[in-house]
Amino acid sequence: MNEVNVMNESQFDLQYINKYATIMALGNGYLGLRASHEEYYAEQTRGMYVAGIYNKSTQNDVTELVNLPDLVGMKIEINDEIFSVLSGEILSYNRNLNMQKGELTREIVWKNKDGNRFCIKFQRFVSKDNLHLLASKMNVISLDCDATIKVTTGIDAQTSNFGKQHLVEENIRVIDKKILHAVYKTTESNHMIALATSCNTPDTSDVSFVAKNRQLMAIIKQDVIVDQPFEFEKISSVYTSIDKSEEDPEQASIHAVQENSSAGYESLLESSSSMWEDFWKKKRVIISSKDESDQIALDFSLYHIEMMTPSHDERFSVGAKGLTGEGYKGHVFWDTEIFIAPFHLFTEPEVARKLLTYRYLHIKEAKEKAAKNGYAGALFPWESAFTGMEETPEYAAINILTGKRQKVASALAEHHIVADIAYAVCQYYENTFDEAFMECVGLELLKETARFWISRTTDENGVLSIKDVIGPDEYTEHINNNAYTNYMANYNVQQALKYMEKYNKIDEVLFESGKDFLKRIYLPQANEDKIIPQDDTFLTKPEIDLSTYKQKQGSQAILLDYSRQEVNEMQILKQADVVMLLYLFPTLFEADVVKKNLQYYEQHTIHDSSLSKAIHAIVASRCGDVENAYRFFQEACLIDLGSNPKSSDEGIHAASLGANWLATIFGFANITMEKNKLKINPNLPGNWDKLSFPFHFQGTNLEITITHESVTVTKQSGTEIEIEINGEVFHLKNQISTLF
Repeated sequence: MNEVNVMNESQFDLQYINKYATIMALGNGYLGLRASHEEYYAEQTRGMYVAGIYNKSTQNDVTELVNLPDLVGMKIEINDEIFSVLSGEILSYNRNLNMQKGELTREIVWKNKDGNRFCIKFQRFVSKDNLHLLASKMNVISLDCDATIKVTTGIDAQTSNFGKQHLVEENIRVIDKKILHAVYKTTESNHMIALATSCNTPDTSDVSFVAKNRQLMAIIKQDVIVDQPFEFEKISSVYTSIDKSEEDPEQASIHAVQENSSAGYESLLESSSSMWEDFWKKKRVIISSKDESDQIALDFSLYHIEMMTPSHDERFSVGAKGLTGEGYKGHVFWDTEIFIAPFHLFTEPEVARKLLTYRYLHIKEAKEKAAKNGYAGALFPWESAFTGMEETPEYAAINILTGKRQKVASALAEHHIVADIAYAVCQYYENTFDEAFMECVGLELLKETARFWISRTTDENGVLSIKDVIGPDEYTEHINNNAYTNYMANYNVQQALKYMEKYNKIDEVLFESGKDFLKRIYLPQANEDKIIPQDDTFLTKPEIDLSTYKQKQGSQAILLDYSRQEVNEMQILKQADVVMLLYLFPTLFEADVVKKNLQYYEQHTIHDSSLSKAIHAIVASRCGDVENAYRFFQEACLIDLGSNPKSSDEGIHAASLGANWLATIFGFANITMEKNKLKINPNLPGNWDKLSFPFHFQGTNLEITITHESVTVTKQSGTEIEIEINGEVFHLKNQISTLF
């Protein structure tokens, strides 16, 4: 296997300190750790997060993912001078995230105020082998003189969520003059968090301990001889009261450190790295491109998708920022079902099953929300967390020019998430034939979401409309008959009836009302110009020149010139809307209609959402416009990896990373599924010589390799299947290869 790419930072820049803390983060789906520097900087946002640990700081506040006490920070003093890259002189600096093995390293040659040089190396990883473990290591070599080194490190509970404190200190102690142990409880949700850490130091080190101001610290002093390395390791563990563990979190955290400290950093890293290497062998997408940034972007996307997904526990889902930051309060959106789950579904379906089970476990809360809003069935929250309740803030941040807050409409009207979940349920079943899941969990989700849509309609002269909604395009609020929403609702109800019949579990009232819904629901059709109206009024609204704002995509610069109300009354899209519909249902409209709508709506789209560009790439590729598709793809890959120093300060753009994979597989490889048949009609960019990737289809694991001249499909395991390549049908037993 070709080596997975390394993310590199070759010089320190305060402007980028939080961007790199995000993009170089470590994690394993249970635990996420920002790539903050060991030493302290005022501008730096530290962060450690555990899936499912949410809390409200006050009763009227919004639930948010809790920033847990810091386990990696260090105050480093060399000859009584505090180490910082902002003081002294940096002779060399290099930081690497090795995504193949899941390790972050940093090596610096630092000259202090006295002119003496020190080589300092930091290493850390979050274990993929043991979800509760993380480890770090520091090595210092004095290059010019004997020196005294003092390191203060331990468990620092001074961290907060941008000033909001979520934890109460329950107990802190030092066990056997070796293990630092601390227990905290969240103030409102009453989750317990137990942390333990042990510093493995040379026998010659002087070690003492101190507890003060929410910090439990070990103070390590060591005299070093020139050219002789001083090295110490820190092995830490994290357990919580919501873990699926029979052992008490307090004892579990202590035992984990006791059992693993003697193994040492390198041994623990080897166990973790082998699991990362297994991941890459099974799931990596390999691109032979003239632009190496394409491969880097795909490696980066898959690395983060893996480390953000809580595949260990179906009670959790993926937040909009994964486990890398506090943006969007760590909440779960439609992003998971539409942009992230497909990667898992077509590589390891069991993980997609768990993400859907998360929704099923909260169907009670969704039904309560529907009833509260005057609807039947299940209305899933726009923003969700651990409890499954609606977590969307009622008001946006204060406008500093007007002093007023604008009401957030998403929870009240962005209801397409209901059908998005139903779509993901059907997609899961169609690729797995998981009857046990579909007959129970899937059917229940389909029935309750269908019930919601039927109750959500308004009868207008015998035609059913869905009024006062927000589609994927969030610059167009409170509109009627959003094309995306109506078609998705139609599909939702259609599938509910289909699977009720399949399993002979027919709810007569729902079945009859569903048939009536399907007969009368308004589905916007293409007009004489072949344009599908995004909603009842969009095409009648005035247009403005958007070229300036397209150049500033992702910045919401248009809101500096126009109010949201003014934007709402113009033909301006934040992100793909009708184009999203065309992506999800590739055969719903004729090819010329798809092409016309892609062109029309892209002209009116600013791409201020990170979800937009990759979806345009898919549809453009399917339309044969590979040049623009490739441009969209590369621009989508720069959302986190681009030069904007503040693009990722509050966390990774999780859904956009999933969308990069989607664009590659469903855009350039152009895979579609139709009537239990896998179809491949590739449109590789000119820059790509070859694309290879794994793909799971209906129980069969495939390896697919595409060039400009051929497609080769190899069955790795599973049953024989039927594949159509560029219109020619093949029966795959072991391997097929076709030229074109």
